[in-house]
Amino acid sequence: MKCVLKELKYFKKELLLIILTVAGTTLCTLGLPTLMTRLIDRAIPEGNYLHVIEIFGLMLLMVAVAILCGVVTSAQSAKVSMGVGRNLRSSIFRKVQYFSQTEIDSFTTSSLITRTNNDINQVQVFLNQCLRIAFQAPIMCIFGVILAIRQSPSLSVVLVVSIPLMAVVLTIIGKLAVPLSQSIQTKIDRINLVMREKLTGVRVIRAFGTSDFESKKFEAINKDYQKTNMKMQRTTNSVLPVLTIILSATAALVMLMAANQSVNKGIDYTVGEVMAIIQYVMLIMMAVIMLTMVFIMLPRAATSASRVKEVLDTECSIQNKEDCLDNNLQKGYLTFKNVSFTYPGADVPAIRNLSFEAKPGETTAIIGGTGMGKSTIVNLIPRLYDVTEGQVLVDGIDVRDYDTAVLRNKIGFVPQKAVLFAGTIDSNIAFGDVKPSEDRIEEAVKIAQSYDFVMKKEEGFEAPISQGGTNVSGGQRQRLAIARAIVRKPEIYVFDDSFSALDFKTDKALRTALSKETDNATVVIVAQRISTIMDADRIIVVEKGEVAGIGTHDELLKTCEVYKEIVDSQLSKEEQTK
Repeated sequence: MKCVLKELKYFKKELLLIILTVAGTTLCTLGLPTLMTRLIDRAIPEGNYLHVIEIFGLMLLMVAVAILCGVVTSAQSAKVSMGVGRNLRSSIFRKVQYFSQTEIDSFTTSSLITRTNNDINQVQVFLNQCLRIAFQAPIMCIFGVILAIRQSPSLSVVLVVSIPLMAVVLTIIGKLAVPLSQSIQTKIDRINLVMREKLTGVRVIRAFGTSDFESKKFEAINKDYQKTNMKMQRTTNSVLPVLTIILSATAALVMLMAANQSVNKGIDYTVGEVMAIIQYVMLIMMAVIMLTMVFIMLPRAATSASRVKEVLDTECSIQNKEDCLDNNLQKGYLTFKNVSFTYPGADVPAIRNLSFEAKPGETTAIIGGTGMGKSTIVNLIPRLYDVTEGQVLVDGIDVRDYDTAVLRNKIGFVPQKAVLFAGTIDSNIAFGDVKPSEDRIEEAVKIAQSYDFVMKKEEGFEAPISQGGTNVSGGQRQRLAIARAIVRKPEIYVFDDSFSALDFKTDKALRTALSKETDNATVVIVAQRISTIMDADRIIVVEKGEVAGIGTHDELLKTCEVYKEIVDSQLSKEEQTK
């Protein structure tokens, strides 16, 4: 709960007001039994109706003050709990925003979403209840015991048995609830994971007719969650009935002891005294029950808070150095020096001893079979991962010595899976620059061969784009992603298999227009189609993470057997010559 306590320091005024109003509510509540004793034992028997009205009016005033204090307490508790939840969500969002892919993979996307929503909601609800009850219940217990002993020390002995008994019950329930709470949150992660897979892969699921299989898989996980949750509910719900029995038994025991002492010891208790001691006992027991309500929520809230803290305490593996560098003399120079990279937890490197140089005005293409490490190579350029060995240099400086914002501002990156955001065509393209002009956006769209389909839409550039770009085709999505990279005029263009959804005619037209735009920039292309890269200044053939050959198309046809096999599988003998 340390992350929650850290946030509470920003709400000092609200917490002080809560303490004051809770104290007011408690003192008014504890004062009522004393006034009732005076009313029953003195005012009514004496027939002093003025005194009766005076005491009754004072009791009404105390009730009104208690209600007013309770309303203020509830309002301030809600303000604090919602504020802490808001701050925690913002903190997680900022933290995750700078996570490398390594951290995101270690937590999983579904778990991060659960921690941001469900876990923080659990903390909010607990904190709201805790602020209203946690201050009041201890005060109620302490002063209730003092006043009960003051009223009748002999009858208050019953608390020596009942309060420890309650503590034992709460301890047992707590030990059972904590592991169940941890299990519940883990199973919520699994539910979110399966649901997310279902939604993102709905087309594949329908195409293969596996809806029933997916439903059964979700049902099994859902039932497992239900089973654990029911066990948790049975465990926690057993607290109130047990405490109610203890409460009722304590009240009955007080009356029995009063009757016994009156008969055997000749101690005469007035009706008011007996009622007062019973009320004090009741208030003490109710305070314990209120604490129990908080205690029931504590295991799950503590588990949620620890999961939130785990995210906030995770250090990003990609950190900016204190003295970040930048080279204003060189623009667009890219160098790989003996680069090797191994994914966390993997036994075999994805990239081994890769070296090459790329200069402005040049196009470097990377080709190879599926899973050979092509995307891994380009992911190292914007420092989505850090190299295991060797160096990646941009403008002669190791990418690890750059401020990541400065480094990535030099690069126009188009990922393998084109990602669009909910908004408009205009907002998605402008995403690549802070304040691009309308002319620049239009120019980028034309270069990316998107202008025709954009203008066919009734709203033009203001046409809506749904989340993930699901309301446009795969090829249109790729072209808009390319336009987004073009609009920022980067020094280095990185295209990770970004032409795969384009037909040959559009592919050729786009590359022709792009070549004019990138005259003074370095271009790195990952591709599967030979026709896309055969005009490149440099082609790197990757085989099982190692370089099988580097050269031009004609050179590799003569020297690299792997490249020749790829070419033969795609082009005829006549097409292989430029």
